[in-house]
Amino acid sequence: MKYFIIAGEASGDIHGASLIEALKRQDSNAQFQFLGGDMMAAQAGVQPLIHYRDMAYMGVLEVLKHLPTILGIMRTAKQAIADGRPDAIILIDYPSFNLKIAKYAQGLGIPCFYFIAPKVWAWKERRLKDIKRYITRLFSILPFEKEYFRKHDYEVEYVGNPTVKEIAEAAEKFTHFNTFVAENGLDDERPIIALAPGSRRREIRDNLPIMVEAALRHPEYQMAIAGAPSTAQHLYDEVLEPLGVKVPVLYGKSFELVHHARVALVTSGTATLEAAIIGTPQVACYRAYGSKVVYDIYKNILKIKYVTLPNLITDSPVIPELLLHLCTVDSVDAHLTALLQDSTERQRMLDGYSRLKQMLTDKDCTTCTAQGIIEYLNAHK
Repeated sequence: MKYFIIAGEASGDIHGASLIEALKRQDSNAQFQFLGGDMMAAQAGVQPLIHYRDMAYMGVLEVLKHLPTILGIMRTAKQAIADGRPDAIILIDYPSFNLKIAKYAQGLGIPCFYFIAPKVWAWKERRLKDIKRYITRLFSILPFEKEYFRKHDYEVEYVGNPTVKEIAEAAEKFTHFNTFVAENGLDDERPIIALAPGSRRREIRDNLPIMVEAALRHPEYQMAIAGAPSTAQHLYDEVLEPLGVKVPVLYGKSFELVHHARVALVTSGTATLEAAIIGTPQVACYRAYGSKVVYDIYKNILKIKYVTLPNLITDSPVIPELLLHLCTVDSVDAHLTALLQDSTERQRMLDGYSRLKQMLTDKDCTTCTAQGIIEYLNAHK
């Protein structure tokens, strides 16, 4: 069968590559055309029609600035679908673009499958109407989404979460603490506080100084930064220089660094879920503009009690969320100090992690998704 896949971001490229691999295992004649990245290209054996680097625009102003480019990409994708007539279109997150493609595909009678749902439960709930109208089947990676969509008269399938598999595979290669610190120039006599300040330049500039200053209050511990693959060493150096400290930056070792850390200070995002699955206590930090006004605006816009994935999935305050003006050196350190000890707060968090892992299950999400897509296509030949 012929599959047309759209992934508009780096994370989508990772998940798309895993899905292509799963589809190939179950469909030996699978052919692929896609918008994505290098990882998908390696699995599919063909280059992307358009690379996600040319699609990853964030924020209203940036989208408006590049609108002619985005519209051109849309035309290219639609033309490729019309010419190639794939058996299935698979959309990975990236809803602003992908839901327009889904509407177009429906007009051509091509089934559209969504892998990794748009976060309509947080905001832009109006997208629910388009999902129900244009998406043949939706495969969810967050367990609470099944009940959410059911309340809106739409059935989705929870297929497991990709982070569970990614960490399980990475954990097979984790080394002993002494080996890890020796290989990375760290001190084998001091436990680690891991700093994961995000991958975007603004995130690093906003969050890393607060993380470092909080960690410096515990000189009996050493710090190490989980380096983002796309971020050069000099950016970390520029942020650290005014603080008068040097902190080692470890690239390609984020999971293992967090595994060996006593506590992790993590910028809110997927990394909070990764730390939870690994089992390392954490504080979620997201300083951004640090404004109470912005905080209040988002509080009114967002339709959710929590922001971090561990808390969203369990519907409980498993980890502290220090957002915007609430993210200060003192507030971060208050939680850090408690978690470094064998405290009630630390044990409560570890218990929450256990509940989280049970809810996520050990399903292989891309295998389940590929199976669901192929079963549907075979049943509707």
